[in-house]
Amino acid sequence: MLKLKLMLGFWLASLTRKLKNNFYLYLALLFSVVILLDAAVFHVGQNMRDKAFDLMVKNRVLKPAADQNIVIIDINEASLDAMAKEYGRWPWPRQVIGELVENIQQQQPAAIVFDIVFSDADVYNPDSDSYFNDVITECQHCFFPLLRLDASQDSQSQLTYAQIPGLVAAADADKEATFAAIPPYFKGAWKPGRLGTHNVYPDNDGVVRQYRMRHQDRGWTLPALPLVVADAQGEISRDTPDEMLLNWRGKPFTYRYVSFRDVYRDLTSAKPTRVKDEFKGKIVIIGSTAPALFDIKPTAMDKQFPGVEILATALDNSLHQDYLKVWRGKLPYILLSFLLVWLTTLAFYFKVDRDRFNGVFTGSQIGLLVLSYLAINLFHTYLDLAAPIFWAVAYFGVAKIYALATDRALQRWLAFGLTSNSAELEVLLMPITIESPETLGDAAMKRIRREIEQACRAPTQIDILTGTQSGIWGLFGDMVMVSWQYAPETTYREAAQQDAQQLSAQLQTLLNQLSLPGTPVVRYSTHQGKIANHASQLAAQWRILFAQAVIQLEMAHLSSTDNHTQNNNMESNV
Repeated sequence: MLKLKLMLGFWLASLTRKLKNNFYLYLALLFSVVILLDAAVFHVGQNMRDKAFDLMVKNRVLKPAADQNIVIIDINEASLDAMAKEYGRWPWPRQVIGELVENIQQQQPAAIVFDIVFSDADVYNPDSDSYFNDVITECQHCFFPLLRLDASQDSQSQLTYAQIPGLVAAADADKEATFAAIPPYFKGAWKPGRLGTHNVYPDNDGVVRQYRMRHQDRGWTLPALPLVVADAQGEISRDTPDEMLLNWRGKPFTYRYVSFRDVYRDLTSAKPTRVKDEFKGKIVIIGSTAPALFDIKPTAMDKQFPGVEILATALDNSLHQDYLKVWRGKLPYILLSFLLVWLTTLAFYFKVDRDRFNGVFTGSQIGLLVLSYLAINLFHTYLDLAAPIFWAVAYFGVAKIYALATDRALQRWLAFGLTSNSAELEVLLMPITIESPETLGDAAMKRIRREIEQACRAPTQIDILTGTQSGIWGLFGDMVMVSWQYAPETTYREAAQQDAQQLSAQLQTLLNQLSLPGTPVVRYSTHQGKIANHASQLAAQWRILFAQAVIQLEMAHLSSTDNHTQNNNMESNV
């Protein structure tokens, strides 16, 4: 097992020395390819973006309040049950809704908006339909939905864009273009600026996050019902996007709801009890939250969100132009992912101090998430950072594992080129002392270590001692111990010796480039010894070699100092 570890360590160390820091570049290229494939094919980043958006928008601290002028008259389960005794189950005769509209009109509401598609005639109640048509014909503030069907059915439809009153066509529009849709049956609803789509298109995961404000087709622009109603209230910015990311006001039932049953009974009662001008100046939306009518959809805020409140939210966003803005699309996603991954790559490639980089990287990723959260709270802007952060963290994780694995392999690998029948290994030690008026500290010593690692071609073990240590170790000052290990019968002795010679020649220049404080003086020496291949004696032998190398360094320094003193004395005598 020990030999297997040594062989594995040898292989990993050799691979590391061959690749050097280019491994991190190759890894970044691999991640870049994966990001491009994801943007084009897999869409993992899009799913992460959507989930992150849901989490942030659902847990906002600051969110806009629902417009108090928007009121929803709700055909809820209680209304269906109560009205069934007199009018049967849904759909009720149109006279019921006509009476409601006629009475609300007397209060002068700003708008009456239907979230109900009146697609067919009630063949059993023609008088009821006639009455309802008369009411909505007289209504100057009634708005109706148009249900846009799938574009694949356009060729089979007889309904043309030119038939929809108030639509504006481009100069090159196809005047005969047909489109598949379910318009209102009643001609009283066909008025300019009173028809709009109310389609809700969920994202790929089935969740509603945005509202289509315009359908563009063959030179025709078909506006959505919320945009039509908002335009009728005053000048609305034409910058409203075709796909509007909804700025949700809160969980379901955030808007003011009143029961259809309660309002209808009171308005048709001989002695009304509700406030006379309850709907004056209000935008009244008539829709349903009854599960039996199947207008419940999953949204970013809740898995069961009333469709009528989605319409109300889109209308609210249009009125106040406070919809969420987002930097979306493949290109921003790719560019930002590349930026974070390659910045992380450069940090590993240039061997930025690991402890400091770990803190900076972790802090920066958390900071980006905090920035995204603050932006959606304060500026109604969603910064799509989830997927780019994911790729950066994934790259960091792989690169970190590689760096730690190679370090561990070099630590365990005690013999460079050690063969199975080697009885001993040779060790070449280079103790380096750095004498400075002030202690350099951990950060400076790590920078020195990185420079030495870059200068060495053969595998080395580099250990540092700092002058900040207490006790006897503090007397050693700032010291670096560089060691090469190899089997005597191998050819690596020459490589290690050349490495030591080149490092000796470059050492002072390398340290000068670091601009260390106090203009430190560098001393070094080399010492060669042997260690028997006995696991139980390795520690003791290493301690002896270490001591011998340090003693040799200091003896050389003392000898040099004595010679210098003698020369000075001789010059003085002369």
